Amino acid sequence: MAHTVSRKKRLRQEVKRNLKNRSAKNEIKSRSKRVLEAVAEKDTEKAKELLRGVISRIDKAKKNNVFHANKAARLQSRLARIVNSIGN
Repeated sequence: MAHTVSRKKRLRQEVKRNLKNRSAKNEIKSRSKRVLEAVAEKDTEKAKELLRGVISRIDKAKKNNVFHANKAARLQSRLARIVNSIGN
């Protein structure tokens, strides 16, 4: 257990940030699954629309330091490549 005032405050902040970060990651995973479901159904328009939403959310998570910039770029690239593959 933390003894100093500063460490107790740090713990409170960590708990808050952990919840916020976990929420953001779960939202991105859910949105990504919806994109993959649209790809499985071969619904190009729906997949592209959902992809825009996921990319926007990933960018926001990157800005808030939930994801490292390289991880965010990798996630976006993989999803975009999958969505573009159904157009062929």
